Order: sequence, then C-alpha cells, then structure tokens
Amino acid sequence: METKDIYREIINEHNLHPSHHGEISNPTYEMDGVNPSCGDKIKLQFKVDDSGIIEDAVFSGSGCAVSQASCDIMLDLVIGKSREESERITEAFMRMIKGEASDEELEILEEAEALADIAHMPARVKCAVLGWRTMEKIFKENRQ
Repeated sequence: METKDIYREIINEHNLHPSHHGEISNPTYEMDGVNPSCGDKIKLQFKVDDSGIIEDAVFSGSGCAVSQASCDIMLDLVIGKSREESERITEAFMRMIKGEASDEELEILEEAEALADIAHMPARVKCAVLGWRTMEKIFKENRQ
C-alpha cells in the first residue's frame, strides 16, 4: 500500500468514525469556528484542569471529510497535554501545511501528517486548519 493510500485511510477513518465527536457538559472553553468559503462549521469544547492540562475535548458540527478528520486528529494529539504543548503542536501543524515543517515537527504530529498533502490543494487548506485555528483562538482569548 502506498503512503498516499495510507494517509487517505487515516483521513477516512477519522471522518467516518471520529473518537471525539459530541458534546461535553460544563466545558471550560467553547468556541465556534466557520469556514465561510465552503460552509464547514465546528464547535470545539474543552475541559481544562487548574494546571492547564486538557482533560477532555470534543467537536461537533458539519463539514467535509478533511475538516472533520483534522479536528478529530487534532483532539487525539492535544487531550492530556498542556496548553503550551498544544500550542507547539499547532505551530508544527501550521508549518507542515505551509510545507515548512522539520522532520522533528512531523514526528510530533503523528497521524496529523496524513494531512501534509493538503498544502498542494489551496482550496482545502482552510478546511484542514479550521479546528486548529479555532483552538488557537480559544487559547489566545483565554490566557490566564
């Protein structure tokens, strides 16, 4: 199986069977994200403990396979991590989307690397980064 086929499988699996799709009660943070160019809409909810560790996170909404899979993969990566670690992962993801990520950054992205080819599809970039940009905004607006 070729690498592109494996990546396609990863994206399809996260889109069809997301681990983090749903709602949580009493989230610490909640924010909507919209991609006006294609209509993708998400809501991110995070439960963050007093030390800044993301205990749980979910997304809901609708959109294309890329936006939905990207959100699910993102949450896989950040649950259990601190806000600072999550921000470093987000920076690595954004650098990957621009085609600028180092091998070390790609390694920390794990399955998110499946979205690397999106850099060559400009119309899909906004889909892939929707959840990531929304998470960035949550943390930026909720500095403690």
